[in-house]
Amino acid sequence: MKRAAVWHASPVLATIVYVGDRLVAVNKPAGVSLATRQAEPHAAVARLLAVLPEAERLPYGLVPENLFLVHRLDVGTSGLVVLARDSEAHRDLVRAFSEHRVARLYLALVWGCPRPQRGTWEWPLGPDRSDRRRMRVEAAGRRAVTGFELIAHAPHVSLVRLEPSTGRTHQLRVHLAHAGHPIVGDDLYGGPRHRGVRDRTLRSTLAPSHPFLHAWSLHLPPTPSTPELVLTAPPPADFAAALGTLGIAFPSVEAGPTRDRDRS
Repeated sequence: MKRAAVWHASPVLATIVYVGDRLVAVNKPAGVSLATRQAEPHAAVARLLAVLPEAERLPYGLVPENLFLVHRLDVGTSGLVVLARDSEAHRDLVRAFSEHRVARLYLALVWGCPRPQRGTWEWPLGPDRSDRRRMRVEAAGRRAVTGFELIAHAPHVSLVRLEPSTGRTHQLRVHLAHAGHPIVGDDLYGGPRHRGVRDRTLRSTLAPSHPFLHAWSLHLPPTPSTPELVLTAPPPADFAAALGTLGIAFPSVEAGPTRDRDRS
């Protein structure tokens, strides 16, 4: 029997990364679902704002009815989420994402050490007919492209930077698993935990309640209604602590142009 993926409601709060006239960027904690039902169009935004401290959101008048979700992250993935503050900005930003004009960088802690250390995976993806929760590499599936680069290697695991050119469901998780390097903490695609780790402290470090996958950086192109922005978000505390235990330094990203309030 396959193990079900269980996500625990995160006690960790979201933080604001950027606030402008037309858009807001939030660092989402793992455990917050952004799934959207047609009957509840504002529910995902409401869940995200519910884990944002009042002291951060109230001064900017951030309420679910006045914000539009531009893109989504898996419930277990942490990191940058962009919200538009009006319908025009929402339309322009959604178009930029759909036309693959947004450069996205993710960080993942994965099992093993990828060889080669950098390259591109171009494996099409389709539904796993044996398990409706999953996707799989399938020749007849939809095109999916992920650039990857090894950042650091430690015993049993590696820190990898990922740059998806497409945005398929579970794309990064499936590509990594198919390459033989599933994400630490990803029970749906990762298989057995610990993978031969004997040290108790390290076993605990490498058994998180969510996948160590973080939406780290976004480069938003200029649109008719929104400015060019390069935004970054630090990883959640458990991810950062795991890197510290492993002796891996968190990488840096050169900040780009921002306006108004930018804490990237």
